[in-house]
Amino acid sequence: MADMRFAVLGAAGRMGLALVRTIKETPGAVVTAAIERPGSIAIGQDVGLLAGVGKLTVPISDDLKAALARADAVLDFTAPDATIACARLAAEKGLVHVIGTTGLSAADDAEIAGAAARGARIVKAGNMSLGVNLLVALTRKIAAALDEDFDIEIVEMHHKMKVDAPSGTALMLGHAAAEGRGVDLGAKGMFARHGQTGVRGRGQIGFAALRGGNVVGEHTVIFAGEHERVEITHKATDRSIFARGAVKAALWAKDKGAGLYSMANVLG
Repeated sequence: MADMRFAVLGAAGRMGLALVRTIKETPGAVVTAAIERPGSIAIGQDVGLLAGVGKLTVPISDDLKAALARADAVLDFTAPDATIACARLAAEKGLVHVIGTTGLSAADDAEIAGAAARGARIVKAGNMSLGVNLLVALTRKIAAALDEDFDIEIVEMHHKMKVDAPSGTALMLGHAAAEGRGVDLGAKGMFARHGQTGVRGRGQIGFAALRGGNVVGEHTVIFAGEHERVEITHKATDRSIFARGAVKAALWAKDKGAGLYSMANVLG
């Protein structure tokens, strides 16, 4: 069976280079295209040399359409505008599109769903790691087991260069908590507190976003009762866990029909 051909969007970034390294070490996978934004100083450089895995003879390009013509799957941890443009092309070409981009709006999500309906095989998740997806499942179960006498707070920390808050993973956890409680996160989510906020509303799902240093990602869900507290935490120390999850997702979707999938589908 032929190797699955991968294009990496945002290839010169920290996550992009981690994806290149992971594809290189994965049997049945090969990097055939690497894409960066127009004007990037990485344009023309060999992505293998940049990632430290040796020459791959894959120069970084800013031509998304041409790059995707050489791929079966595209891995995308970039920005909303780039992700939407990529999803449209993935639909035209019937590609696998793995989306780890965060900060997507409701309109962006609708565009992605439309691309999946038109022919793309999209796997989308705020976090691709096995451990985080287990944390999401546990959050849903604990929220269902504990009533509103237990206040739910979600605390996340990321590196100082992250541009969106709360993180996509924190929102995954918030939605899981809301599903467990049978409520809508839009109605119950408290995403910021400042000044005279008054007492905490019963049933609220609170968020706190911390930024600093080079933290890859830490997430804690707190269930705070009157005289006891349950906390569950996941700490990521290397981006390779997300890269491995993304490659696994693409290989899983290779023989699937067009549609919108999650890591819960990938992991069974």
